[in-house]
Amino acid sequence: MLHDEILGGVAPGARIADETGETTGAALLDEARRAAEALRAAGAGAWEPVILPVSNRASDLAAMLGAMAAGCVAVPLSRAASPATREAVLSLVGPRFALDLAAGEPLERIGERPPPPRQLLEGAALVIFTSGSTGAPKGVVIGAEGFRGKLAQIEARLGWAPGGRTILPLQLTFIFGQWVAFLTLMRGGSLRLVGRFDPGAMRAALAAGEADALAAVPTMLRAMLAAGGEPVPAPLLLMTGGETLSPALGAALSAAFPAARIADLYGLSETNGCDFFNAGERFAANLGTLGEVAPGQEARIDAETGELQIRTPWLMRGYLDRPDLTEAALADGWLRTGDMAEIAPSGAVRLVGRLKEIINRGGNKVAPMEVEAAFAAHPEIAACLATGAADAARGEAIHLLVVPAPGAAPDPAALRDWARGRLEPWKLPDRIHIGEAIPLGATGKADRLGLRRRIEAREL
Repeated sequence: MLHDEILGGVAPGARIADETGETTGAALLDEARRAAEALRAAGAGAWEPVILPVSNRASDLAAMLGAMAAGCVAVPLSRAASPATREAVLSLVGPRFALDLAAGEPLERIGERPPPPRQLLEGAALVIFTSGSTGAPKGVVIGAEGFRGKLAQIEARLGWAPGGRTILPLQLTFIFGQWVAFLTLMRGGSLRLVGRFDPGAMRAALAAGEADALAAVPTMLRAMLAAGGEPVPAPLLLMTGGETLSPALGAALSAAFPAARIADLYGLSETNGCDFFNAGERFAANLGTLGEVAPGQEARIDAETGELQIRTPWLMRGYLDRPDLTEAALADGWLRTGDMAEIAPSGAVRLVGRLKEIINRGGNKVAPMEVEAAFAAHPEIAACLATGAADAARGEAIHLLVVPAPGAAPDPAALRDWARGRLEPWKLPDRIHIGEAIPLGATGKADRLGLRRRIEAREL
């Protein structure tokens, strides 16, 4: 069974640390086997989905491995999930069991009837829940073969070093966090799981040479830069993804971590992550783009909509119990990403916006990322996020949230005047808000929809 190959890949000599202490790969595997035995004894069937509460603990990884070892399908759910999200996930999955190895009673029966057999789950390793366009979560069914194959592809592409020390502040509900964790363990490395991200402490740990690799979204990296400090001389692999890495941020990271090998990665849960890599000798030249499409995959841009589409052998099996969404996402083997893109002069692919995030301002279509890219170049701006919000006069108005650079106090009117000539008049923000931080979603990505809701609720 392919599950056994994933489980068997974890090196007994690997080490895992979290806020509760440290353990080994061998101990993790023993814990996983006991969890698998408990599931089998309780009557869990083949390919039965099992809910796994997670919050970046070593025991959460043991639970994932235990569910796989039992022949079940792991369904990670954040311990911090809102009651509404938890209810929506449980309603869709219909599980009998929740496996929480950090709890006093690790195996909890939360349903009496077995969930209905689903052909989509046969051969699956994981169901990863992501936010849909309506806000309701949708379950991405990840095949065991696809997951294993993508791990091997990422390992080869990044030149993953055996025995390396990885710091992981990304949540284990996030495909980025999952593949980083499993690659580290399968290569006999040391994995430090971070429950609460502290940018100053993280930068200090890197400066002290405590890691060979870090995986973080750009928002976390901006916070680390804002924490200040001398350039970090330690060599390390700095992996980032989840949102666009701007040329300004990429250059700042190169200056702050001069010995680092920076890898800007683009991927989706639907493709097991990492479809494009901007890394290596052409990193600086390709800043602001996705870089090169991964070996064995294809990419194209729809001529009518400008949408980026991907064809890959490691595609999801589909959306759980949503054949309508699955059909809408796939076109003759191509995945519709929902991202608008263009070909840069270098031949690399550059994102220009999201189809569903396009702002319709008085009939003019404006991509939020274009507005952000213009204002990100202002010296008094550390970070910014644009969104549309309902407006009686224009249909939608353009709003921009600005986080000032340290010691700066930008004036909204002056910022707007500065942007004239850098943006067409209809792309200038109708309202600029000054804030302390960019709002983040559950996976650590910038939360554009959440910003819109706050604006429309007059909370900002």
